[in-house]
Amino acid sequence: MKIGFFDSGIGGITVLHEALRVLPLEKYIYYADTKNVPYGTKTKDQIKEYVFKAIEFIVQQEVDAVVIACNTATSAAVEDVRKAFNIPIIGMEPAVKPAVERNINRDKRVLVTATEFTLKEEKLKNLIEKVDNDNIIDLLPLPGLVEFAERFEFREEVVLPYLVEQLSKFNLDNYGTIVLGCTHFPLFKDVFRKIIPTRMDMIDGSSGTVKNLKKILENKGCASEGSREIIFYQSGIKIVDETTLLKYNKLLKRLDEISEI
Repeated sequence: MKIGFFDSGIGGITVLHEALRVLPLEKYIYYADTKNVPYGTKTKDQIKEYVFKAIEFIVQQEVDAVVIACNTATSAAVEDVRKAFNIPIIGMEPAVKPAVERNINRDKRVLVTATEFTLKEEKLKNLIEKVDNDNIIDLLPLPGLVEFAERFEFREEVVLPYLVEQLSKFNLDNYGTIVLGCTHFPLFKDVFRKIIPTRMDMIDGSSGTVKNLKKILENKGCASEGSREIIFYQSGIKIVDETTLLKYNKLLKRLDEISEI
């Protein structure tokens, strides 16, 4: 079967990486909308326009399902694109519910990080209102991490000062879990771990999203074709440049190295 993955940029690679672990023998299309990244600072109407254009392109590649591997795009457009396309479309959301469940009985708070757009959207507000009965969630936008990732900037000496400054707004000893609510953020798990307390959990929505994808495909009766393949696109243009392809594959390798952190 063929599965489409879509993100504003390279962040969705973190979700693709999880899919490759769970569904290793499928064919994948990865669409990075690098022409319009970042989405987190755009208006809702702009994001919807970008998402519809991307999904339309991906569907034309005869995929069996599409994963919107972007929390911001999901917040802005997932309900609308599901109505417009006759194909399973799986969205993302910050792992708020499991984070609250982990901490509700141990007197610890939850810190949810994401883009500014995701944090202010009704979709997340409604989710928090539904699961956070004891008001243990705090929010922190980290737009700088998206910018770092899109520049393929992962050097600790560059990223660490930014995270130290942003996280210094909170007494991390009061927190049991930090939610990486943007798909770009897990690319920096190793840097987060340098700052947060050892006993503090770090979770994101990739695992739940891929579990949902697998269940939907199984219910649809899609069988594996038995040959792993990944085709990368940037805003509708197939990537054939070896240097760019190497960068994307290095991201997957990076995630292999830090996945157990």
